Amino acid sequence: MRLPRFDYLRPATTDEALELLFQHRDEGRILAGGTDLLVRMKQRLLRPGYLISLKSIRSLRYVRQAGGHIKIGAGTALSAVRNAEPVQKNLPGLVHALASIGAPSIQHHTGTIGGNLCQENRCLYYNQSAFLRSARQPCHKAGGQICYALEGSDRCRSTCQSDCAPMLIALNAGVTVARRGSQRTIPLVDLYSAKGEQPLALEPDEIVVEIQVPIPDHDSGQAYERLSYRSAIDFPMVAVGVNVVIAKRMIKDARIVVGAVSNAPLLLAKASQRLVGQATTDREALRAAATIAREHASVFVVNNVNAPVAYRQEMIAVLVRRALARALKQVELLDEQG
Repeated sequence: MRLPRFDYLRPATTDEALELLFQHRDEGRILAGGTDLLVRMKQRLLRPGYLISLKSIRSLRYVRQAGGHIKIGAGTALSAVRNAEPVQKNLPGLVHALASIGAPSIQHHTGTIGGNLCQENRCLYYNQSAFLRSARQPCHKAGGQICYALEGSDRCRSTCQSDCAPMLIALNAGVTVARRGSQRTIPLVDLYSAKGEQPLALEPDEIVVEIQVPIPDHDSGQAYERLSYRSAIDFPMVAVGVNVVIAKRMIKDARIVVGAVSNAPLLLAKASQRLVGQATTDREALRAAATIAREHASVFVVNNVNAPVAYRQEMIAVLVRRALARALKQVELLDEQG
């Protein structure tokens, strides 16, 4: 499939990119790695008149440690984030999530961390060629009044299938969002609108420019788990990111995030709270938290990927248990190492 016609703009600085996006906010789109955007253009899901490329803006490519945070430029390649010393040392859960994305060629040459966080939601019925979509009435995401994933739904039930988002939300990351003349910093969880039709809570002339991740406490563990048919290329059908903080062999704090089942990653407060005050050796508490996570997240799972709904629902609990066990094991190994 060929791309539709467009004008290609290549600013040299972030300010130039924001100015161009302001000028063309109705017809312009930001091009980071292009692994999501260009495919959607070929499918005629999107026909922007202008592509504003970030490839020449070196100031968006960095990983550095400062002020108790690891700061990552949104234009940094996935492999560069994964291999950066502060990330390798402090964020093993993020390293695992990054390794799960696409294939090595995507991680090294095209995919960016900002692009992964800001990718469009996906649905089995929406992400098809124009020819296949022409056989049906347009769905909610295409401007219609139908959801093929859930009969009778009054809204789009597409899913956020970012690998980085669940893990970074579990780590309580924030993002800096910029537009011409101003910028704001928000929790990453607030970047997602929970609306399938417009999944990002951004204005048309705003872009994500930086991710900030608090450096975890020494007595903490984190883990990422995902379900997919293949280890490379495939998007996740279910994804889980967890972060636990330990004090005197008791769980002091926990964050459980389930992704790839809803319009936005789900920060599960009740399931997370179930672990607080429990001993790290209490496997029943882990099972109870996983069960609560499944109960709360299952209602969002619909027939919008190539996998049975009941299977994905059951795997939520399985992945939460696995992630919690890995995170707690990580703390045990740190204690043994002194």
